[in-house]
Amino acid sequence: MNTLQAGDKAPEFTLLDANENEVSLKDLLKEHRVLVYFYPKAMTPGCTVQAQNLRDQRDELAKHNVVSVGISPDAPKRLAKFTERDELNFTLLSDEDHKVAEDFGVWGLKKFMGKEYDGIHRISFLVEQGGTISKVFNKFKTKEHHDVVLEHLKS
Repeated sequence: MNTLQAGDKAPEFTLLDANENEVSLKDLLKEHRVLVYFYPKAMTPGCTVQAQNLRDQRDELAKHNVVSVGISPDAPKRLAKFTERDELNFTLLSDEDHKVAEDFGVWGLKKFMGKEYDGIHRISFLVEQGGTISKVFNKFKTKEHHDVVLEHLKS
């Protein structure tokens, strides 16, 4: 797994959101910096806590001109359920073939309860408006992800 680093150019992508509309990184970057965060599966405990905290900190992130975009291998219908159930106020994108996850270097071997499988590693990237990654967040607990991001933005 070769994860992208700060200073790398973020790969351009266009994916479907929960309403099956196409959303592209270049369009988001026209007006904001983007926190691209990869998570394994919608509506699971860790992913729910992470999403709820980003939802609750939306205004704080906006003060730093940052919008959040969550990417997982879930189908748009599942993303729609997750968005509705948890009243999420940011975009979730479907990467069913995990190509974007591979481009960012977050798809790879994982171990859970003695089993090995390929999946998404929970890593986030702060992408500046010019398309360059300025920070990679890869060491955090799901419930503290938003705090780690905000601490970086305030520093």
